[in-house]
Amino acid sequence: MKYNFDEEIIRNNTDCIKYDALQEFYGTENLSPMWIADMDFKAPPCVTEVLRRRVEHGVFGYSVPNAQWKPAIINWLSRRHGWHVEEAEIGFVGGIVPALAFVLEAFTEVGDKVLMQPPVYHPYNFVTCDLKRVPVTNPLQLVDGQYRIDFEDFERKVSQCKIFFLCNPHNPGGRVWSVDELLKMAQICARHNVLVISDEIHGDMPLRGYKHTPFASVGDVAAHNCITFMAASKTFNIAGLKSSFHIIHNPEIRDRYARFLRHRELDTPHLFATEVVAAAYNHGEEWLTEMLQYVEDNIDFMQQYIRENMPRLDMIRPQASYLVFLDARGLQLTDEELAHFFTHQARVAVNPGAIFGEGGSGFARVNLGCPRSTLQRALERIKAAYDNLA
Repeated sequence: MKYNFDEEIIRNNTDCIKYDALQEFYGTENLSPMWIADMDFKAPPCVTEVLRRRVEHGVFGYSVPNAQWKPAIINWLSRRHGWHVEEAEIGFVGGIVPALAFVLEAFTEVGDKVLMQPPVYHPYNFVTCDLKRVPVTNPLQLVDGQYRIDFEDFERKVSQCKIFFLCNPHNPGGRVWSVDELLKMAQICARHNVLVISDEIHGDMPLRGYKHTPFASVGDVAAHNCITFMAASKTFNIAGLKSSFHIIHNPEIRDRYARFLRHRELDTPHLFATEVVAAAYNHGEEWLTEMLQYVEDNIDFMQQYIRENMPRLDMIRPQASYLVFLDARGLQLTDEELAHFFTHQARVAVNPGAIFGEGGSGFARVNLGCPRSTLQRALERIKAAYDNLA
């Protein structure tokens, strides 16, 4: 490989959540950090170079979006996903979780219902409850090692709602939704006048044999009834730079959302935000190809290690991204016991499956965006704790 993903980079004492907030979140520091969804890899050189040039300039005044930002997004979406968008349909937002909150405030009222599909990215539920909207769940079904949608339940539940939060690809399960599944969800939501919010932050990372399909690209029914959120943050490990974007084809929805953001000055990027995204999309594709191959090898390594050493464990093999949903139901532990097992016996920081909602109990989300040596140490710690179980 041209890029060295085996390099172990010291991140302690750099103000990063993954390493420096272990005490706050887990009550102890001596853990292998395999939790929050950022990677332990250096960002592509094209990103660090553009940051270096900007810092060396030395003046950090008010700025406008970089001129290459929207063209870079347009070219990337066309090249990688076959999706055509216009500059006018793209807007800046500082992060996808706050963007979801802004959607709820702009398009719903207190007490309105929001559909989500657990086990799913937990801030969907948090932000809905915090804003006094009501979460409604269409639980995913685990069939032959992958999640499936119960469409009868989906239509019954979504008919009660104003908003549907779609996780595309799915987090934590790593499922890449098919065109048929996306189209069916689009048709049901349009039939019941439910706005679809498609969170596609992991969409640039489909793994071998899979292709991400943007929800809005499956047809006019979807395109005119959704807001798509994307970012280069997970893809190129630049989450700390807070640069996401929305794409909205429908002009009425776009204008309503844009007004909400503009009136609160939430649509203005900081100095570095758009320039690094343009650099990553224009020059980072080779890095991404190698990173995904490295992650796929990590997934293979973990799957083989579990099969050979911990037969009571299993894993949902992801179709996208570097997150693995580890199935520990075979240990027959309660959620509290399982959290204690990983944190205090294995000494590994994972995201407990229970936080992702219904269907998450007995699971743990593990971050494989790390050097192989880091992954091996974590697995060896888990095995030692596993061997000590009664």
